[in-house]
Parts: sequence; structure tokens; C-alpha cells
Amino acid sequence: MQRFAAHEFLETQEALRSKHAAIEMHGVLAEMAQDPQLTGIINRHQQMIMNAYQQGISLLQGKGFNIAPAPIQLRVAQPTAVGLNNPQMAAPNPHPTRLSDMTIATLMLNWHKSGSAIGMLWAAECVDPGIRQYHVNGANACQQMAYETWQYMNAKGYYQAPQLADHTMNTMINAYQPQQQMLL
Repeated sequence: MQRFAAHEFLETQEALRSKHAAIEMHGVLAEMAQDPQLTGIINRHQQMIMNAYQQGISLLQGKGFNIAPAPIQLRVAQPTAVGLNNPQMAAPNPHPTRLSDMTIATLMLNWHKSGSAIGMLWAAECVDPGIRQYHVNGANACQQMAYETWQYMNAKGYYQAPQLADHTMNTMINAYQPQQQMLL
């Protein structure tokens, strides 16, 4: 029987419950999505989460698997657009029968961003190297899925990236001075 520290075991249980919920939630979101590109993103993310769920079960049951960070290959929507282009937000519908693609993408983005933050927090609490790496891998996968989701949203105009005026950015950048000497 595998022996883990209580906190890392309980956090891994929480991670598995979260992945379980994410698998189901992605299934619901894929059914509601109108844009085939968004559906493809949702399905890829769901598959990644399903793989991570199975890895977590194998790890806890002592069956082993390659815990090394796996390369994550997500598709890039298109180059990022920076700056605002007449942003518009429709009023929220408190009684929808179907979620909009913007709402679906927003839910995914926030889910993945939260997953990345909490995954790294869980990793920092682990003493077992395999469990630690499992949570690091999960956090990294979440941040990459969040970025892919954000790229989709940016390309569709759902999430525009504001930009500071050039003089403001230059003033802030030039406020920093390089270190004069290196301390050994």
C-alpha cells in the first residue's frame, strides 16, 4: 500500500474530484458550443483532463506511470491582438436555455486559471516527489489550456487586451535601472 503524507493525499483526492467534475463540465460545454473551433478546444481539453485523471488514479494506486513533465501541444488560434477595438458586452441573461460561446469560453478560462493556481499550491505542499510532479504537471497543463482558451477569446473579440499609451509604458520601463555589479 502506498503511504503518503495526509495533506498531499487529501489534496490529490481534491484534484481527482476536480478533474472528475471538469471532465463532466467539458462534456456539457461541448454540447452547448456553437463554434466548431471552440468545440474542438473543449474536446482536446477534456481529453487532457481525462488523461490526468487516469494518471492520478494510477499514481495513488501504486501502479506507476511516467511522471516526467509531458510536452503539451495545444493549437494556437492566431496571433494575439493587443489594444481595444470598440469592446461591447451584452447584458447577461439570467435565464438562458443555452450558454453563449463567449460564456462557455469564459467559464473554461476561469476554470483553467484557477486550476493552474491551486495545482501549484498543492504541489508546494507535497513531500512525495511523484505526487508533487503530478500537481506541477496539472498546474502547467491548466495554464496552457487557459492560454489556448484566451487566444480563442482574443481572436473572437471576446477578451481584448488593453494597452497602455506608449509614453506611459516607456516611463514605467525606464524607471528600472540595471544592477551595476554582480554579487558573488
